[in-house]
Amino acid sequence: MPHNSPTQLRAILENVRTIALVGASEKTNRPSHEVMVFLQQQGYRVLPVNPRIAGRQLLGETVVADLPSLPEPVDMVDVFLAPERTDAIIDQAITLKIPVLWLQIGVINEAGVARAEAAGLITVMDRCPKQEIPRLGLPPVMA
Repeated sequence: MPHNSPTQLRAILENVRTIALVGASEKTNRPSHEVMVFLQQQGYRVLPVNPRIAGRQLLGETVVADLPSLPEPVDMVDVFLAPERTDAIIDQAITLKIPVLWLQIGVINEAGVARAEAAGLITVMDRCPKQEIPRLGLPPVMA
């Protein structure tokens, strides 16, 4: 399991500008929706990914079905999926050379993270940027 120091988490969150949020939801009570709202309020561009609602608008962005369908490169993929559903997303992130793979709280995939790290991706597992940003005292990012 990656052990991310506060310094590493700070560096990730200060350098990332565009985030693909996998498992984005239209349901306002879902953690993925709350995190997307929070990240947008912090100044990040968040591109929602969810094959079930692809083509719809969510918080001002068009939802895409998968990472290869993103309209632009992203700096980080934030994954809100059950651990057993993350391998395909991790492999897409590796293929697309997305610099940071972030698996949300409870999303544990040791083998997938090992593959991503071997491919040169920075990984975070079992953490949430909505919790880490205030904990680290980070200000909103500048566009």
